[in-house]
Amino acid sequence: MTDTTASRLRTATTLTLSEDWLSVAIGLFIFVLALASLVGADLLGWAATTKVWTDPAHSLAPFAKSSSLNGLVALIATFAALLVVLSGAAAALKANVRRFAATFTVTFWLAYGAWIIGSYAHLAAITPADFDKYGISWSLRLTNEGGYIVALILGLIIANFLPRLAAWLSEAIRPELYVKIAIVILGGFIAVTAASKLNLASSVFLRGIAAIVEAYLIYWSIVYFVARKWFGFNREWAAPLASGISICGVAASIATGGAIRARPQVAVFVSSLVVIFAVIEVLVLPFLAQTFLAHEPLVAAAWVGLAVKTDGAAVAAGNISEALIYAKNATEGIHYAPGWILATTTTIKVFIDIFIGIWAFVLAHIWTTYINVTEPGGRAKFAEIYERFPKFIIGFVVTFVVGLILALTIGKGQAPQLKVAVGEANNFRVIFFILTFFSIGILSNFRRLWADGIGKLAAVYFVSLFGFIIWAGLIISWLFFHGVKPPLAG
Repeated sequence: MTDTTASRLRTATTLTLSEDWLSVAIGLFIFVLALASLVGADLLGWAATTKVWTDPAHSLAPFAKSSSLNGLVALIATFAALLVVLSGAAAALKANVRRFAATFTVTFWLAYGAWIIGSYAHLAAITPADFDKYGISWSLRLTNEGGYIVALILGLIIANFLPRLAAWLSEAIRPELYVKIAIVILGGFIAVTAASKLNLASSVFLRGIAAIVEAYLIYWSIVYFVARKWFGFNREWAAPLASGISICGVAASIATGGAIRARPQVAVFVSSLVVIFAVIEVLVLPFLAQTFLAHEPLVAAAWVGLAVKTDGAAVAAGNISEALIYAKNATEGIHYAPGWILATTTTIKVFIDIFIGIWAFVLAHIWTTYINVTEPGGRAKFAEIYERFPKFIIGFVVTFVVGLILALTIGKGQAPQLKVAVGEANNFRVIFFILTFFSIGILSNFRRLWADGIGKLAAVYFVSLFGFIIWAGLIISWLFFHGVKPPLAG
């Protein structure tokens, strides 16, 4: 591992809390602006969104139909607003603001261009009615969220064939920040979706927690055993590897490495593997879910949440799975209400994130009390739970609670306005997802990671993930969610 790589990890580790709080601030800021429409002030309707298209001139439009802007002007305004807000975030993180602004400009237009390409009718159209509308005879039925896959592939191409460009873009490649902002915003969308079907939502919630606890108890211990006994890794490597593979990827591996005072390069290698395998899972699992679990959509949702190990990849894989499964059911005349697969995946992933801090504290206590008892610092303190706790979860809970209270108390006359407001915020959530996918691709330079000696670790990851975790997660998901269906649309 190079000194530069280790330096970047140390920097990333010291900025984790700042990024968490910034994601909360930015996500809540967008959510509050969206809610202003409830009092007659539409502050986000001007933002651009992408439509399914055959004529590129019709691919862009402002979100609010009442907006007088054309699509291109709306997109330029959206870019300018995000540039200002995220440049402020870069300044708060003590990054090079000028370089961030320059690299984010390129990152945004490449990523958003991927969303436009992914919305091409032959990729995104779903129903026979769509085929008639756009005058086409076939489609991959990805919906316009197929842009996530296009953004990921574009990032992979740049990372592996244009490494200089990837290196230059690095200042703006911040997938954890982007996805955390998106998840904060997502809380309100999930709440309004869940409010209409509280009985089903509470069932999903309780089943999700039960599935997580069972998966935790099984996953971590087995991966730790495989790393130690089958591949001969010591505790310093086995613990972050087990957390990264079994819990929540990058955040879990960094938190575990810090908790047991592992060397920085341990989390670097594990985090790199997490990103690589998340890419593979995103490209594969949603299509497997569509093929084999189309008639058990919430089993598929829970499975994705338990199997994919980064926040961005898991939530986005849930989003893609929803699009694919809903599209397949739509061809059979079954139209589910939107958001339930994504909500289930996200709920499971969020509760997994919550346990990162608890698990890091447990490991810190074990390591300081029984393994590295002579190291300075003594026994772990309960304050470490708060230190390891992912702060963006607070933002998710706030938007969820506010959205749920509004949905349950607002008058019927304002209910459509609430849906529009949440939709405007959700539009920005999709943009941040696009940025996340593009960033994940940019970080995935397979040749460089292999040259750094990542092969043995990759073998542990491959054996554990594809030999056990994916299938155990499927069984657990089936046990807890078999027969539970999303409500029908309307």
